[in-house]
Amino acid sequence: MIIDVNQTDNCESSTAQTSSASIAAVRQYLQMAKRCELDVGALLAPLALEPDLLTDNTRRISLAQFEDIVSILIKASNDPLFGLHTSEHIEPAFYSVQGYVSLNCATLKEVMSMIPIYEKIVGDMGVSDFSYKPGHTLLRWQSQLSHPLVQRHVRENIISSWFRFTQYFLKVEQQPTAVWFEHEAPSRPELVEQYTEIFGCPVEFSRPYTGLWINNENLDIRIQQADEKLLHVLLDHATQQLNELEKGLTLSEQIKSMLRLMLNQQIPSSELIADKLGISVRTLQRKLNDENTSYKEVLNELRQELALHYVKNSTLNFDVIAVKLGFGEPRSFYRSFKKWTGKTASQYRQESSSDINSGNR
Repeated sequence: MIIDVNQTDNCESSTAQTSSASIAAVRQYLQMAKRCELDVGALLAPLALEPDLLTDNTRRISLAQFEDIVSILIKASNDPLFGLHTSEHIEPAFYSVQGYVSLNCATLKEVMSMIPIYEKIVGDMGVSDFSYKPGHTLLRWQSQLSHPLVQRHVRENIISSWFRFTQYFLKVEQQPTAVWFEHEAPSRPELVEQYTEIFGCPVEFSRPYTGLWINNENLDIRIQQADEKLLHVLLDHATQQLNELEKGLTLSEQIKSMLRLMLNQQIPSSELIADKLGISVRTLQRKLNDENTSYKEVLNELRQELALHYVKNSTLNFDVIAVKLGFGEPRSFYRSFKKWTGKTASQYRQESSSDINSGNR
């Protein structure tokens, strides 16, 4: 069924009030509105936005404002597939620095590994992850939006934008093997046909996840314009932007974000983290104590979080995961994982695989 474009929903979750979206992420919807010949200025006037706010890609708005803007444009367009069609205007700049990071990754697999780390720069509309299965990988997106109408259209925009970005800018021309959406299919057959025309593969609705199924052979296709030196520069810039965004977080949250980017083979010392934060180790310890935690506890929380992610969403050997998390020897990792979950890493991966496979792909 098609969600009524005249539907209103005034409920705004606390997430929508405290999270944010980049103006770059909004620009795609504004481009589509212009194609629909909408008077964007008049439509958005009731929101009383700052003058020139929507022309400055460096600015951000609250997630609630993002939902208000997109909701107004959807309703005014009278296009039941507004979100899907909006992806026709995709440009690297709409992903902020993350878009240019993607252009300079060596392979599609490397692009996918960067998305969950840096997507907050684009906004808090949702979170991405991926799950490797024999022969195929599911790149999925979980919405954090509260407005049902906006949620549907943004889901369709995200997935179709990923597809078009891969085709047009990364030059990976292979089609996905399937596309999944959590919401119901449109009731009109001619609308359903448009999805197949865009993706060139089966499109399934009312599925357990929203995402793209990709043939694993396509993940290692080389991206021709990739520039490793430029990638390092862009990643430094992306990390700085991410750190700026997280300044409002608690100290333990800031440390966890820094560790997520730095943790690999060895554990960064508290002295190194304090230096990067511009404070002394004693101040670091005191402030963490005020938050009823410690550097060791923050580190262990992150290692647990990453361990669950790698075991569930990758095919990495468990010994390799142990190294990535800074464990001196694999046995320490196995003991810790059993303590965290009550299960062995093998059991946890097998059960997670069964959850995905219950979707019949």
